[in-house]
Amino acid sequence: MTEQQSSYRQILKATSIFGGVQAFKILIAIINSKAIALLLGPAGMGIIGLFNSTIGLIGGLTNFGLGTSAVKDVAAANATGNDSRIATIVKVLRRWVWITGLLGALVTLVLSPWLSQLTFGNRNYTVAFIWLSITLLFQQISSGQLALLQGMRKLKHLAKASITGSFLGLIISVPIYYFFRINGIVPAIILSSLTTMLLSWYFAGKVELQPVVVSNTRTIAEGRAMLKMGFSISITGLFVLGVAYIVRIYINHLGGVAQVGLYNAGFMIINTYVGLVFTAMATDYYPRLAGVANDVSKTNTTINQQIEIAIIILAPILTIFLVFINWIVILLYSNQFIEISGMIHWAALGMFFKAISWAIAFLFLAKGASKLFFWNELFANIYMLILNLLGYKFLGLDGLGISFLVGYFLYFLQVYLVTKVKYSFLFEKGIYSLFFIQFFIAIVCFLVVKKLNIPSNFIFGIALIIISTLFSMKELDTKIGLNVVYNRLKNKFFKKR
Repeated sequence: MTEQQSSYRQILKATSIFGGVQAFKILIAIINSKAIALLLGPAGMGIIGLFNSTIGLIGGLTNFGLGTSAVKDVAAANATGNDSRIATIVKVLRRWVWITGLLGALVTLVLSPWLSQLTFGNRNYTVAFIWLSITLLFQQISSGQLALLQGMRKLKHLAKASITGSFLGLIISVPIYYFFRINGIVPAIILSSLTTMLLSWYFAGKVELQPVVVSNTRTIAEGRAMLKMGFSISITGLFVLGVAYIVRIYINHLGGVAQVGLYNAGFMIINTYVGLVFTAMATDYYPRLAGVANDVSKTNTTINQQIEIAIIILAPILTIFLVFINWIVILLYSNQFIEISGMIHWAALGMFFKAISWAIAFLFLAKGASKLFFWNELFANIYMLILNLLGYKFLGLDGLGISFLVGYFLYFLQVYLVTKVKYSFLFEKGIYSLFFIQFFIAIVCFLVVKKLNIPSNFIFGIALIIISTLFSMKELDTKIGLNVVYNRLKNKFFKKR
């Protein structure tokens, strides 16, 4: 096996592992939402949503994005192979998650009366927020432990922690809701976050670290870069929330609350069910890229390989969504949501550009370029907001799908040009043929669905799905040797038998 084949297989292996993890977590979330709806009703679901969104906002302001930024530092230390360096970075990280976690808990505790007033319009939930303040500490400690596992690329431990945490959270919360109803909301949230923290701590404890002594001065010095990058990540996260909020308010103003619901449902499909592929790939990709961020050649190779695998996996999925989106919408929601199909058709084409730009943009994080990352994301959010507002004003829900496509095309051009100038990033030749062939198939699929009637659109659409899938399989075989993988799995299976 060549080094290149090994790299592609590592990408595919990580994607399959965490794709399964994300799918499992989505399933758990669906079951949990159903249980809450049945046991607590709309009022209980609303209270949980308000608690979680408020705690999430405080966390976003006080956690300094360490759960993301620290992955780079841990991965870079791990790439050196220096046990002392790794242990030092981990100890610094663990100290800072305690500091920032306690900060979040203290802010929530002090502001609890005002949070209750702001969130619920009264101070009846002050005590609830006082109790929930401890979850800010639990969540931050968990994020630090998971950042350690991700940075060290302990993928199995990370997957087990995620799956077990989601499952136990469901097992703990549902009986509490059953016996205590709305009064059980706060205990359920606290116990679920405590469980997640203990599990992450347990699996992170399996990583052997050399004992080191780290002074307070060094803790501040080493943590400065983490906090600086993390703060930029936190602020840009608030940009995204702000843009989403403004778009929802604008849609509500022009089209009413039902249109907001349709918008939410459409992008839930795109960002959650299709977007889980990005989440799955990022878990291994980010620390892998951070580990080679100082080597231009290795950086270019890593990004190009990730783009190739992303397109190979996503293209057939997107053609399926293009052809069968009406059935998918009815399955996930109901006939009342069919109106979002057009928006998703346009957005599906935009996902091709999102896949490429997503892989390239990680270079800013891997390099620790906090200022460049900040301005890159700020500029992108500004034109994304403008495009969304104009798209909805002139073309309704379909206009939001078109704005997604145009926005990510512009974002792709932006991150490509910036990284090309700043970091000498270049596409390899194979990217062009892979992208243009799969994107062409998707466009033809789009036109078939839009222009032809039933059953012709399904007949031609299914044919295009098969062509896209076969092309991806051919490319995958070239990258990793599918026959070799198949034979290894077969031999392994029969040996066990």
